[in-house]
Amino acid sequence: MASMRDIKRRRSSIESTGQITKAMKLVSTVKLQKARVKAEQNAPYADSMYRTVQSILERTCGIRHPYLQGGDSGRKAVIVISSNRGLAGGYNSNVVKLITQGELAGQDLDIYAVGKKGREGLQRAGYRIRLDSSDISEEPAYADAAALSREVLSSFTRGEVGEIWLAYTFFKNTIVHEPRLIRLLPVEKEEEEISDRLPMNFDAEEESILEMLIPTYVTSLIYGGLLESSASENGARMQAMDSATDNAEEMIEDLTLLYNRARQSSITQELTEIIAGAQAIS
Repeated sequence: MASMRDIKRRRSSIESTGQITKAMKLVSTVKLQKARVKAEQNAPYADSMYRTVQSILERTCGIRHPYLQGGDSGRKAVIVISSNRGLAGGYNSNVVKLITQGELAGQDLDIYAVGKKGREGLQRAGYRIRLDSSDISEEPAYADAAALSREVLSSFTRGEVGEIWLAYTFFKNTIVHEPRLIRLLPVEKEEEEISDRLPMNFDAEEESILEMLIPTYVTSLIYGGLLESSASENGARMQAMDSATDNAEEMIEDLTLLYNRARQSSITQELTEIIAGAQAIS
């Protein structure tokens, strides 16, 4: 059995760790509420942008544009959104698995990393990191998404990549966070019955409309992914810290019981020695 001093020292260490995990849980809870509000506020705009693009594609035909057909390059650009810190359960590893074990596994990819953990995981797996934008992971803004969108679209326009994908984590609720991999370009048209829809007339050329609209569409999806991932990260960290705090409390209870047993054993031994000494003197 460990000595009372060792047990007390270990219990003190776990108590300190429990205080840290409890504080981290509270911080993550506050950050989660803020990130969740932003994600919910952005959702109507992102949905409206998606419906607008789909409406244009449904009412037009015969448009040939790289944004719709894709580029000639066999490489694919993938924006991977993770976090800069760990202690968030399987949040980061699940995003990395989307790339290493998902439908793009084994293909030629250019990684645009948002978050150090995702970048490090993919670097170890041998993937090419084209751009590191980890600084925007903490508090993503629309301007950050627009800058990242311009960067990846420039690579697409130059013919360096033929497709653009986004890997992020969708926030369903506090407990459930779903890793998702979606294709941004070329834009996919939904298969729907559109026989009752009238053709759409444009004041400008259809191609020029797409040139203006698709970059905004891509930016809105990237920004939505950043917000959803931020909420998911803080939700995952809150859950992880809550579990860690509960485990620390259980360990403290076990160590307290063990300490009391060791103390009782020590007192019993001292009493036995005193009685034995008294009997020997008499």
